[in-house]
Amino acid sequence: MVLFFTSTAVDPPAMVYMGKDKVENEDLIKYAWPQDVWFHVDKLSSAHVYLRMPPTMTWDSIPQALLTDCAQLVKANSIEGNKKDNLTIIYTPGSNLKKSGDMAVGQVSFHSDKQVKRVHIPKRENIIVNRLNKTKVERDVDHEQERVDRIKKENAEKRATAAQIKKAEAELAKAREAEKAARSYDLLFEVEEDPDAPKLTGKAIEEDFM
Repeated sequence: MVLFFTSTAVDPPAMVYMGKDKVENEDLIKYAWPQDVWFHVDKLSSAHVYLRMPPTMTWDSIPQALLTDCAQLVKANSIEGNKKDNLTIIYTPGSNLKKSGDMAVGQVSFHSDKQVKRVHIPKRENIIVNRLNKTKVERDVDHEQERVDRIKKENAEKRATAAQIKKAEAELAKAREAEKAARSYDLLFEVEEDPDAPKLTGKAIEEDFM
């Protein structure tokens, strides 16, 4: 089972989720999305909390209010950490999580320590925790099917974007060809004037045609 929460610290609201137990955490580690950010209490046991970032957000520029929501949720779901003040919460992209066969269930390390950031939490803020808990939804997730659906959607979006770019390039090329053809047409009927030729008056022009 996966527990889902909605953070209204940003607009539009962001989705935050975590496994109900350490067994579920194993699946979350395996199936984390590219836009997921993992949160955990530093050096203590706690829930594995994930933020699913909206498309325009990057993991190193998460708004402070949203960081606080995620960190408070982690602290509230740590048996030991919930009782302590001045906690450090670590977070990193889901893609930076490293899992090897000799690790215990729920245990992880990182591919790169440089991609791990920290946020300080002085104390539990019940207002934040209660707000998040009111949005909690618990449901079963078919992680493999969700992954397949996500990849299909991403590929469809990539194809649509590529088609739009191709169409725009074709229209631009067509416009350039039309402009080029127009310039050639104008040059065809353009007569160069001899600067040494005498200038004819209106009467002379009439006589020239008689």
